[in-house]
Amino acid sequence: MTSIPVPDEMTHYSSRRRRDEADELAWPVLSEHLLSLLRSGGEELRPEAGELLWDAGDPYDLYLVLAGGLLLVDRREDRVVWVVEPGDFVGELGMFMGQRSVFQGVAMTGTVVLRVHLGELRRLVEISAELSDVVLSALDARRLFLTRRGEGGLVLAGDDDRDLHRLQEFAGRNQIPYRTVLRSDPVAWAELAKTTALPASGTAVVTGEQRVMTAPTTRDLASALGIDLWGLADNTRCDVLVVGAGPAGLAAAVFGASEGLDVVVVEDVAIGGQAGSSSRIENYLGFPRGVSGTELARAAMMQAVKFGTRLVSPRSITGLTQTASGFRVRLDDEHDIDARAVIIASGAHYRRLDVPGLADLEGRGVYYAASDLEAKVVSDQNAVVIGGANSAGQAALFLTRHAAHVHILIRRDDLRETMSAYLAQRLTHHERVTVHPRAELCAVSGATRLTGVMWRDHAQEATVRLDAAGLFLMIGAEPRTNWLHGAGVELDGKGFVVTREGFNASLPGLFAVGDVRAGSVKRVASAVGEGSVVVSAVHAYLADASRS
Repeated sequence: MTSIPVPDEMTHYSSRRRRDEADELAWPVLSEHLLSLLRSGGEELRPEAGELLWDAGDPYDLYLVLAGGLLLVDRREDRVVWVVEPGDFVGELGMFMGQRSVFQGVAMTGTVVLRVHLGELRRLVEISAELSDVVLSALDARRLFLTRRGEGGLVLAGDDDRDLHRLQEFAGRNQIPYRTVLRSDPVAWAELAKTTALPASGTAVVTGEQRVMTAPTTRDLASALGIDLWGLADNTRCDVLVVGAGPAGLAAAVFGASEGLDVVVVEDVAIGGQAGSSSRIENYLGFPRGVSGTELARAAMMQAVKFGTRLVSPRSITGLTQTASGFRVRLDDEHDIDARAVIIASGAHYRRLDVPGLADLEGRGVYYAASDLEAKVVSDQNAVVIGGANSAGQAALFLTRHAAHVHILIRRDDLRETMSAYLAQRLTHHERVTVHPRAELCAVSGATRLTGVMWRDHAQEATVRLDAAGLFLMIGAEPRTNWLHGAGVELDGKGFVVTREGFNASLPGLFAVGDVRAGSVKRVASAVGEGSVVVSAVHAYLADASRS
């Protein structure tokens, strides 16, 4: 094992100190029963002082500190981020998902640790509900802490443009901790440049192991973090392949995996799908104060992973063919996955408008989601939301916390024709919201960023011009079914999957749930319900196929 010097004086966060402050979930006191359970599946190690137990960028296991301590070191800055003390264990949510470590793990003097390999930890979590609750709650709480502080070893650097926004959105939607350094901040840029060779222009990603990627794609970023092909090899086999990690797909994964099925989920954008971009969902059962799409997606993802679901993201599916044992699905990187059954939960995406110059400003004032990332852009300025469905209403209400004023453009005469009553009521009576009925966007302005919009007010037969920093498009629902063309799957005139009883599509063993299904109710609760119920139909199909 590699050995590195242990600093005598350190600025760090102590797990014990955090526990005293508040976060009991993140650093729980393990009962004797749980300690005994972990000992049954672990091995005791006595590393030397300064011994490197794992490096940044490595997969890693759970280490329970019995004596001494472990330093979690930001290798890029040679900075001790955390000291894990006796009674506490190493790890955050990425560990349980097979992602690579963002920090080095270094032993202090007199350290004794219990190492539990990840595979064994999964087995123990499956057999012990108490261990599952304690460990997963701790890992999730730590991921949230790292995300809030931007302490993930990952730096996104560059100009405030569409490329940087694309990476920020991907990291944020996938709950990957990161911090941003802009060229427009010379002090922060110079500080980063002391330890990193930054490009003169364009976007760069700096990982925890000091790897620098220039002009990376989201796929490059995912590969560097180890989240793109978790546990998959070519010609991977599974019981059920779920296409899409929105509410319907995640529900199918949770219920399928919890009932013993081997489940793989393929997602091409981000966990949570279109619903993951919703800032606040207030009409979802069990959340009287509302829940954000990100929170709901994170919780569902953790449930799915707990039961053994393998998640592949970002990957698109390019083809589907029937085989003697089920289906073969081709990914966009030429990997194949063989599945006995396939659940299509690929959802729908917002329609683009054919307005001159609009596409050039995407990510630079024109957005298809309204999260904290986009809300910063409209701080104390005008924001314009186009759309009359619930997602547009939720976005508009969220933006009122940041924008000076929010303007909503709808094609109909009244919001209540397409939006839930509680949302329409709030928007209609909000002092910083104006609803413009029978309005149609006709132009945008701005050279490098959006500076204004223009729309046609058909009610008043007038053209309206408005200075605006953000334009949020949430209109229409175009199904993500291009990959099904030519596969023999019946689609309706708009491209949605036609289903019959039990959510069966036109091919045996193929099912469709959620927004991608023709005739579905475009609501989160409905999608979750369909994703849950379809598992019974899948079980029945697999049982019949086994008897054939």
